[in-house]
Formats: sequence, structure tokens, C-alpha cells
Amino acid sequence: MGNWLGNDGNWIVAGVVTAVLVPVLAFAAGMPFWIAAVIGLVVFAGLVFLLAPRRFFEGLDIKVIGRGRVAFARELLEGAVPAAQRLETTADDIADKQMAARVRHLAEIAADVFRKVEARPESANSVRRFLSYYLPRAAEVAEGFAVIEAKRAPDVKQLEDVRAVLVKLEDAFVHYADSLVDAELGTLDTDLRLIQASLKEDIGR
Repeated sequence: MGNWLGNDGNWIVAGVVTAVLVPVLAFAAGMPFWIAAVIGLVVFAGLVFLLAPRRFFEGLDIKVIGRGRVAFARELLEGAVPAAQRLETTADDIADKQMAARVRHLAEIAADVFRKVEARPESANSVRRFLSYYLPRAAEVAEGFAVIEAKRAPDVKQLEDVRAVLVKLEDAFVHYADSLVDAELGTLDTDLRLIQASLKEDIGR
């Protein structure tokens, strides 16, 4: 779903690669241990840098958009990332394939919202409730479904109640994601009417 802030996988991968590389260079390749260690250190540092989670809005001209606007959007997105990650993790824990797909879809929609807000930081306020309320609640509900499902004798009614809530949450997710697209369209409807009026006046059709 993206190399989000808060993911420490780069350190783990770099450590594993280095732990394997140094003995291979020292023993299998016959290289002096201190040289192998230096090479391992360089490789470790390089992997940590290359695989480091990027921050939201990296490479963006903050001066053009406005530092305060970007800071607000970044705070919202970074606060929402853990909930989206929980959705991804929970989807893997759910045995019901249909529900797992639905939860995974919620995570995909969240990622789509993240990308849209990153492209247009000024839109962050329009999805503030989605990022700070609906997304964390969806993660809680999905986790609840996984816990109930894991029982030896799951409460069927309880599972259906949770399922119904997740369906409604999916509708809310779609609504907020589409609202960002609608905002991008801006005055398209008005423009289309003006163009049609101009065409009718100029060429009679």
C-alpha cells in the first residue's frame, strides 16, 4: 500500500542482508574480516537509506502550496496511517474470503484517499472526518470481526451485525474518496453548459 511513515522494515531488511553478506564475504570469498565488515556497514547504510519510508509531500514545493496547509494535511495523513495498516493486517487474519476482500478494499480506498490528499493538500479538510473517525473505527470493527470469527463457536448474529456495519463503512469510504474526485471536477458542469451555449450561438448546434 505504499512505503508509509512508521514502517521500520528498512532496518530489518538491511540488518538481515548485512548479517548474511559479511560471513559470505569473510568465509566463502576468503576476504579479510575487517574488509567484509566495512563492506557490510556500507551496504547496511545504503539499504536503510534506499528503503527508508518516505514522508508525505516529499518533493513538493511547500512554499507554493502553503506551509500551514501542508502541515495540516501531513498531520491528518500520518495520524491515519496506522489504522489503514491495521486494516491490511486484519484482512490477512480473516478466514471469511468475502469479508477479507471487503476489509482489504477498505485499505485500498484509504490508500487512494491518501494519494489524492497528497496531490491536493488543500482537500484535506474535506476528508478530515474520514481520516480521523471512520478509518480508525473501520479498523476496530474489522479487528472485532476477526476476533469473533476466531472463536470455537462464533456468535452468528454478532458476525452478521459486524458484517452489516462494515458494508455501511465501505459505502462511507467510497463516498469520501469520490468526494475528492468531485472536488477536482470543480466547475465542469457549468463549463459544459457554457460551451454548449456558445456552440449553439456560433454554429447553431
